[in-house]
Amino acid sequence: MRTQSIETTAREVRDLGITRPRIITSGNFASPVALLEAILAELPEVRLHALNAQADLPLHDGVVPETTFVGPGFRRHPRLSYVPCRLSMVPRLFHGPLPPDVVVVHTTLPRHGKVSLGVEVNVLPAAVEAARARGALVVAQLNPRMPWTFGDAELDVADIDVGVEVDAALRTHHAVVPGADAVAIGALVAAQVRDGSTLQAGIGEVPDATVAGVVDRRGLRIWTEMFSDGVLALEEAGALDRGVPLTTSFVFGSEALYAWVDDNPRVRMARTEVSNSPARIARQPRMTSINTALQVDLFDQANASRIGARIHSGFGGQTDFTVGASHSDGGQAFMALRSWHPKADVSTIVPLIDEPVTSFQHSAVVTEQGIAWMWGHDERAQARNLIEHASHPRVREDLWEEAIALGLA
Repeated sequence: MRTQSIETTAREVRDLGITRPRIITSGNFASPVALLEAILAELPEVRLHALNAQADLPLHDGVVPETTFVGPGFRRHPRLSYVPCRLSMVPRLFHGPLPPDVVVVHTTLPRHGKVSLGVEVNVLPAAVEAARARGALVVAQLNPRMPWTFGDAELDVADIDVGVEVDAALRTHHAVVPGADAVAIGALVAAQVRDGSTLQAGIGEVPDATVAGVVDRRGLRIWTEMFSDGVLALEEAGALDRGVPLTTSFVFGSEALYAWVDDNPRVRMARTEVSNSPARIARQPRMTSINTALQVDLFDQANASRIGARIHSGFGGQTDFTVGASHSDGGQAFMALRSWHPKADVSTIVPLIDEPVTSFQHSAVVTEQGIAWMWGHDERAQARNLIEHASHPRVREDLWEEAIALGLA
């Protein structure tokens, strides 16, 4: 790895002479914004591939945002190129239909011949490997503030062509206090979590409330796509099994969380092919996945991806973890959501969803109204449980009429 200035690096990318190159970069809260800004300014046309891109990415009129999971920085973008794909399979895209011309990662400073990807591993190791295989350029923004994490986060400096040192604060996330509905849902899910369970929970009020409800458990394990400050709270409460590493693919949270993961050998960062592999998830004891959706219908089909015809997010890891947890010994796959959408002012339990299905066959659907058990029940009992235990009272009569029309009652 040779080190040089941002300006020199941006010109080097420009001088590759590739018409509309594909740049694959770190997403979530780890995007190397300073370096990307300089590189993109030199390219009149470019495809920028990032997972869950945030709003700080510099997208000029020649940038085509490309992703398999739409974040706030790409959402509703007029040139968005959304590629539907389960997250566990995204790395295969880089060796096939979406090959990188440049990979831009955000890392620590080097030590002992390595750098660490820090808070964002995800699909990046596969992107670097695909770049190396086809002779593409790999560039790193070297940040002294990036936490050093272990596992698949560590890269040999020989796998990086150019390093640019940039001292920049990392983006942080501070959770809001969960509302009453989220607290109720979290308590219902938490009551199903036993000692020794393995947890996967995303970010948001319901996962936060669920994690807060299991601080008195013991021997809990973490195998997840991502974790936030709730896991730190479990650690401080003594709820986690200290003899088992915490496996995640990226970290998304506060400065206190980043300080905790820094040089912490118990946190093992895993590439997406590992963290999201349904087969590996299924090996975890009492694997408990907690996901959410925009809608669930009477056939227990969940839409977590689209609003109308417009893509809102994507499959992400929901399908991977729903399948993996369902196959785990003692595992459970929960779909947790409010019964009434506060912004759209509509029921989230619907007769039949019109949008593409993100996941199905959950263990239970949980709302603030109660738990509707799905697994092991026939389709009529599933519909009945959803109406009686998960739907909002104001729509139950209408749902029963629709259930009759659908042959579910």
